[in-house]
Amino acid sequence: MPKLSDVLTALHGLYDPEWAESWDAVGLVCGDPDAEVRKVLFAVDPVQAVADEALAWGADLLVTHHPLFLRGVHSVAATGFKGRVVHSLIKGDCALAVAHTNADSADPGVSDALARALGLVVAGPLDPSAADPEGCRGIGRIGALPEPESLAAFAARAAKALPWTAAGLRVAGDPARTVQTVAVCGGAGDSLFAAARRAGVDVYLTADLRHHPASEAIEAGSPALVDAAHWATEWPWLEQAAAELTAALAASGATVETYVSRLPTDPWAFHVPSTT
Repeated sequence: MPKLSDVLTALHGLYDPEWAESWDAVGLVCGDPDAEVRKVLFAVDPVQAVADEALAWGADLLVTHHPLFLRGVHSVAATGFKGRVVHSLIKGDCALAVAHTNADSADPGVSDALARALGLVVAGPLDPSAADPEGCRGIGRIGALPEPESLAAFAARAAKALPWTAAGLRVAGDPARTVQTVAVCGGAGDSLFAAARRAGVDVYLTADLRHHPASEAIEAGSPALVDAAHWATEWPWLEQAAAELTAALAASGATVETYVSRLPTDPWAFHVPSTT
C-alpha cells in the first residue's frame, strides 16, 4: 500500500507544481506524508459537502482542482468554513492535495479532458507554455470537430457533454454559423480572447465570461463564444486525473482505489429566464 508521499510523487509527476502560476497555491494542504493511502477521491471544489463525501467513502486522500487556501491565512480555526474543512479532514485521517493551474497547463490536462468530452481532435495548446520547448503544455486547447456543424448544434453538443448546471450555456453568435475549429479553456478564459482570435477558430468555449470583455471580443471579430459554468468545464478532468494517477502508481507496483465526486458544486442554484 503506497504512502501519501508516494501518491504525491506520482501526482506531481503528472502535474508538476513548477507548472503552476506564480499566484497559485498547489500541492499538499494537510496530511501526513507517511500515512498509507488506499482510497483517493477527486473533486473540483474543496467544500464541506465534498469533504463529507470523502470521509463517508473512507478516502485517505482528497484531490481537488481548486485550492482551499489561495491566499495566505493566519488561522484555520473551525469558526470559518475553510477551517472546518481542514478540521474535518484531519479528524477523519484524510489528506487534501490540490492540482490547479499545474493541471491546467499539463499535457494532458484540464482542457484536454474538456476537448475530449466535446468530441474534438486536439491539435495543441491555445496559449503554449514558454517553458515547454516541445509546445505541448499550456493553457487551453485548439481542436476540431469531426464534421462541420451549426453553432446551435455545437451548443447543443456542449450542453449534452457537460454536467448539468442551473445557468446552462450562454452563446454569442449567429446560431446558423458553421463551426468546425474550436478553442476551449476549462475555467475562466476571457484572458485568452486574443489567442483564440489569432488561432482563427470558429468558436471559443470557456467559462466566467464578463460583459465588457465578451462584447469587445465580438466587436473585434472574435470567434463565436460559448460561456459554460466554471465547475462544468473542469469536471471532465476528474476522470482523466483518476485514471492517470492509477496508471502512474501501477507502474511502480502500487495500487489505490479512486472515486470521482459527482456532487454538483457549481454555486448557482437556479436560473430565472427574463420575461420581458
